[in-house]
Formats: sequence, C-alpha cells, structure tokens
Amino acid sequence: MGNLKKFFTIVTAILNWTEAAFVCFLLVAMVLLACVQIFLRTFYSSGIFWADPLLRYMVIWAGLFGAAVATKQSKHISIDIISHLVPEQFLPWLRVLLNLFSAGVCIILTYAAVKFVRDEALYGGRAILDIPSWELNLVYPLAFGIIAGRFLIHALKDLGSIVLRKPTIGQT
Repeated sequence: MGNLKKFFTIVTAILNWTEAAFVCFLLVAMVLLACVQIFLRTFYSSGIFWADPLLRYMVIWAGLFGAAVATKQSKHISIDIISHLVPEQFLPWLRVLLNLFSAGVCIILTYAAVKFVRDEALYGGRAILDIPSWELNLVYPLAFGIIAGRFLIHALKDLGSIVLRKPTIGQT
C-alpha cells in the first residue's frame, strides 16, 4: 500500500509540474510573440502573418488550463450565496453537492466539446500554418475533462472527510 501511495504521489507531482510548466511556457511565448509583433509593426511596418491568430489560440489555451489549475487549488470563480444561508453543519454536504453539480456541468461541456472537435475534424479546414483547426480546438474537451475530474476529486475528498469525521452509532 505504501509503494502505491508513493507512486501516485510521484505521478501527481510530475503532472502538477508539467501543467504549471505548460501554462508558464504559454504565457512567456505569448508575451514574446506579442512583443515581436509590436516591434515589427512599429519599426518595419510589417509583422508575422500567423502571429495574431496563434496568439488568440494561445490565450484560449492559457485561460482554460489556468482554469484547470484554479480548480485544482479550489480558487476558481464561484457564486457563494447559498453557503451564507445554510446552517454550518450542512456546509460540508453543500460543498459535495456543489462539486458534483460543477463536475456534471463540466462533463456535459466535455461531451459538447468532443462533438465540436469531431465536427471540426470532419468538416473544418485549416487554421494557421496549415494546422487543422480541430487540433487547435482540442483544448476544449481536454480542459473541461480535467476540470470535471478535479471537481469529482474535490467531491470525493469532501465526502471522505464527512464520513471519517462522523462518529459511528453508539460512540460520542
């Protein structure tokens, strides 16, 4: 059991590092490419013809993977009015319910994104640098799938903490 836990800890650390490095790479590449574009337009009255569309795709990729990171850290945007109305003892159950609901919404979005990418693969054209548009749109099902998984993990962790905290019958 200890080896399995150590294995999953290592895999999780590698995935976390890869995700953070990818988001950082995207941000640095976006800044550098935008600066090159500004420089070329200002001093040479020209630019790289594929840079602006690529920057738009990179913004989408960075935003969606940033949302996945925020969900992992429970720092995502949430509307938190119900928790102020519910008694304190029900808040852990409310968190489980909200995480399950959010996971469900993201699963539906993942399904819709898969259909979108499939349609792009069947009927779409080329985007930039002769890259098929469906390849650049793979971020949608990938990111929504990751976010759905993270909401499910949060729900399971919250449920586990509720079950482990609850005393069994006959105990005080």
